[in-house]
Amino acid sequence: MRVSDILAQAKRPLFTFELVPPLKGGNVQTILEAVRELSEFSPAYINVTNHQEEVVYIERPDGLLERKTVRKRPGTLALSALIQYTFNIPVVTHLICGGSTADQIENDLVELHFLGLENVLALRGDPPAGVKRFVPTSGGHAYSSDLVEQIVNLNGGIYLDPMLENAQKTNFCIGVAGYPEKHGEAPNLELDIAMLKKKVDAGAHYIVTQMFFDNQVYFRFVEQCRAAGITVPIIPGIKPIGSRRDLATIPQTFHVDFPSALVDQISRAKTLAEIREVGVEWCIQQTRELLASGVEGVHFYTLGKADSVARVVRACY
Repeated sequence: MRVSDILAQAKRPLFTFELVPPLKGGNVQTILEAVRELSEFSPAYINVTNHQEEVVYIERPDGLLERKTVRKRPGTLALSALIQYTFNIPVVTHLICGGSTADQIENDLVELHFLGLENVLALRGDPPAGVKRFVPTSGGHAYSSDLVEQIVNLNGGIYLDPMLENAQKTNFCIGVAGYPEKHGEAPNLELDIAMLKKKVDAGAHYIVTQMFFDNQVYFRFVEQCRAAGITVPIIPGIKPIGSRRDLATIPQTFHVDFPSALVDQISRAKTLAEIREVGVEWCIQQTRELLASGVEGVHFYTLGKADSVARVVRACY
C-alpha cells in the first residue's frame, strides 16, 4: 500500500520507524528482531536506509597504498523485500543520488517495482565518510529533486532508454526529507525551504523531517513551509537519546541543536541507564505534544535499537 494512501485513510496518528541495514558481514536477525519487537504496535510502514560506497586505502605488500571502493552496508533492496513480505508491513526504501548513476537508480526502481515495493524516499545522500563536499557521480544526480523527477517519469512510463519496448508504468509513492533546522549545507532556512518546495513541485507526495529535539522548531518549520506553498503532509521525525556521546555526534552529523534543558538532564545523569531514561522521557513528552497538535503521525529513528522506541510508543499510542 502506498504511503499517500495510508495517510489519506488513517483514522488516528500513525506510528512509523526507520531501520539501518547491518554492516557488511552482519546478521540480519538483529534487524528482524527489532521489527518483531515494534510490530506489536502496528506500524503503518517501515523505512530502510541506504548508504553509498566509501573509499578506503589498503596497504599493499610493496608498501604502496591501493584505493578500494567498498559498500559497508549492503542489502537495502533485499532487506526491504524481506521485511515487507515477512511482516506484511509496507516498506519505504531509501534511494540516494550519491554513488549511483541515473541508470543504476533506474535499475533499482525496476527491481523494486518487480518485487512489489511501491514506496521510496528520494534523498541526495551525504558525502562518504571523510569527504566534506557532496560530489555527484558522473551520470548521476546532483540534487534529490532530480531523483524525484526520474521517479515521476518512470511512473509515467518514461525510461532513460527512449527505444525501450513495452515500457510499463510504475506506481511509486515518493517521500522526501525536510530539515526544520535547515540542511547543513544550506546558507539559510528560507533557501532550504525553497529547495524543499522544488522537490514537492517535482512530484513528492509527502515530507518526513530530520530529527529534532524541540517541538517548537518543528511547528515553526511547518508554518514556514505552508507559507511557502507546500501543502503535502509533513511527518515529524524524532529519536530518543541513547548515550552521552549523542550530544557530540548528533549535532555534528545531523546539524541539529539540543535544548539546554535536555543537555542539563543528560549532564546530571550518572549512568548509561539514567541517560537512556532521560532520552525516553524526553521523547515521550515530545511525542505526546506532537500527537496533541494533530500531526498525521510520528516517525522514529531507531538506529537498529527498538527497546527505547517501544517504550515511547507504548506510553503514547
